[in-house]
Amino acid sequence: MKAFVIQEYAHHSKIPLTVDAPDPVLQNDTENLLIDVYSAGLNFFDILQAQGKYQTQPPRPFTLGTEFAGTVAVAPAGSPFKRGDRVFGSAQGSLGERVIAKPELVLPLPDTLSFDQGAGLYVTYPTSYEALVGRAKLQPGEWVLILAAAGGVGIAAIQIAKALGARVIAAASPNKLEVARIAGGADVVVDYTKDSWQKYVMHITGGRGVDVVYDPVGRIKDALKCIAWGGRALVVGFAGGAIEQLPLNLVLLKNVSVVGIFWGSYTSKSPRRFAEVWQELLAMLASGKLKPVLSMVNTRSIRSLKVSTISSIVGRGVRRSCACANLPRR
Repeated sequence: MKAFVIQEYAHHSKIPLTVDAPDPVLQNDTENLLIDVYSAGLNFFDILQAQGKYQTQPPRPFTLGTEFAGTVAVAPAGSPFKRGDRVFGSAQGSLGERVIAKPELVLPLPDTLSFDQGAGLYVTYPTSYEALVGRAKLQPGEWVLILAAAGGVGIAAIQIAKALGARVIAAASPNKLEVARIAGGADVVVDYTKDSWQKYVMHITGGRGVDVVYDPVGRIKDALKCIAWGGRALVVGFAGGAIEQLPLNLVLLKNVSVVGIFWGSYTSKSPRRFAEVWQELLAMLASGKLKPVLSMVNTRSIRSLKVSTISSIVGRGVRRSCACANLPRR
């Protein structure tokens, strides 16, 4: 099969397309599913994994990608899934034509969503939902500041916050503000590359500050200048590269709660909450309250690609594409 295989660690733009990668095979496997991948997502941690910089690294060679949408090719007896079911989920090796997936990491794809949209669901939406709902306890009418708002988890966070009745201030670099406004639906956008951006946030909130800060990039220190007394600051990630050192005197004086969210640990640490989050999210997706956004789509089949690289599909500098490899129906 065709797949993006990591033989040697390199930047994702340098990873060539392998045209003769071995097909995954279920051998006497009575549990897992074989998935025909129609569309796959590229996340920031995939890019780190391609370079050997992520905290979990499969032994080389390995197929890149962890997020997919497609149909069930083979399901074992007694499985809740059957051949042909439309699904999405997570499995190492999703940037290939087929992938083996654990059934607990696979979910039915709502009929209202395309495969391309489904390929961008599994990581970003539950991360943002549990951050805002489970960890920050976001309430209708509250102000939430979403940093790096034009990224994958940022857009998901905007949509979820709006669906919950919150008021959203989206912070991003100037060339991405319209993405946050149009694709996400933010109430207000702010350029956080400007020195005085926190003053604008304070003005928008009537001098009170925001109730919740959602930070996937590593800028909570800056946001403490515009958080309300008793606010909640969500540590979602460090896409900016540096792990922050926070001034705890401000945390104390403003009575701020700094709360972490690591969605990847929920399957083992809190499986009941994992199931609850997906039940609630799937209902919101089916109702149309949430609509996954495609940052870039390649409409060519991976089978039709000749020697290529990931960058030729998703474009250089793109940190996340909800559908970076569209695969043919069989």
